[in-house]
Amino acid sequence: MILNRRSLMTTALTLGAMKAFPGLSYAQARPLVFATFTGSWEEAHKAVLVPAFRKANADAAIVLDPMLSVDQIAKVNAAKANPPIDVMLHDPGPALVAIGQDLAEPYPVEKSAYYKDLIAEAQEPMGPAPFFQVVGLTYNPEAIKTPPTSWADLWKPEFKGRVGITNLNSTLGTGWLVEIAKMRGGSEANVDPGFKALEELKPNLAAVAANPGALATLFQQGQIDISPGNFNAIQILKARGVPVEFVAPKEGAIAFKTTIHIVKNSPNRELAFRLIEASLSPEVQTTLMNPPYLIVPTNSKVAMGGEIARVLAKDTAELKQKFVFQDWKKINEQRSAWIERFNREIKI
Repeated sequence: MILNRRSLMTTALTLGAMKAFPGLSYAQARPLVFATFTGSWEEAHKAVLVPAFRKANADAAIVLDPMLSVDQIAKVNAAKANPPIDVMLHDPGPALVAIGQDLAEPYPVEKSAYYKDLIAEAQEPMGPAPFFQVVGLTYNPEAIKTPPTSWADLWKPEFKGRVGITNLNSTLGTGWLVEIAKMRGGSEANVDPGFKALEELKPNLAAVAANPGALATLFQQGQIDISPGNFNAIQILKARGVPVEFVAPKEGAIAFKTTIHIVKNSPNRELAFRLIEASLSPEVQTTLMNPPYLIVPTNSKVAMGGEIARVLAKDTAELKQKFVFQDWKKINEQRSAWIERFNREIKI
């Protein structure tokens, strides 16, 4: 038998879980697998959520498996009876897909200590929303002296070869395409004007990133100077000294909630529930709201403060008033076709 570092670590984590929960069999005691997102999300969860979960659960074993929502859904779909993931993290569109394909367990709200404290929009019985995300314009203030004010600024001639975008596999990419379409007369049901705008943007494109984490890396490497981007994703870059700023475009920044789900048929249902409980707690949400993470909280007992209150909104009511919320049920009807079209037509 060949033992590599990964298998030794997994075995150690499994034995740790059996020690923490003596009633578990070896098969049941595989580490809890949490499919978070890449980039700043992975870093935030690794630094804050995972330690809080382990502290409250006798150092229970947990593994982070960062990937896009579409990949989480594909992975669980490929092994529904014995899923390799216990907890999924989704933006609105993929969440509807996962629930529609019967991949998520109903959340046991009756035994949750925090569900009732979430704002109404975050109380989702198939998987609550611990976080809000906000998408606006990200730019390098050392290279761009006049801050952008509109999505349309990405098409300015002075930004030739300096713009970055993501493909449509991410919520960032698809949500932004919808807003570009709206800017030119389209809607969630008609993104043809958005694709026409993308064609016109090609001379300015320096890169099409595979995901938001990769987009952040392009800023860090100096390969792009301006892009659509997540508010919280750039905060960790700023903390590292990367020159980058966020601004809400005049058309309105995009806001959406991120939900967290227990995977159906998970052998670790109880641990999955406890991880989600940790994500909903005021302690974890308060820590994640502070630098360098700046993730918008959803627990009503956590008052928005600091940079979030200064740049985004002082409370949830203002957030809902100021930002654009998209119809992801409508978007999902054509999203797969849009992804195929984007991959076929948008190449640099």
